Amino acid sequence: MGVSKNRVVWYRRNADVITLTLHIQPGAKRNEIAGLHGDALKIRLAAPPIEGRANEALSRFIAELFDVPLRQVELRRGGQSRHKVVAIVGSKIEPESLLKTDP
Repeated sequence: MGVSKNRVVWYRRNADVITLTLHIQPGAKRNEIAGLHGDALKIRLAAPPIEGRANEALSRFIAELFDVPLRQVELRRGGQSRHKVVAIVGSKIEPESLLKTDP
């Protein structure tokens, strides 16, 4: 944990649990990663922030990105906020790979 190569670390890995700090932009045209936003990974979601729809869409999107079943994604903080903390259990995907745009 900390800063490496002048980048803020927006995730932590502890054994088989990855914890992400996220900044969510609901109501976007499509679900996508928008890069870093301060000390968080910015994610745009097509779902509106109504009746938990954005949180459900976020969980599905994270499960897809990290190639895990939905039950292995947990919203830990920020249910009613744009700033969220999500935990993923059992993924082999490295969070840094989500930011890479070059093949």
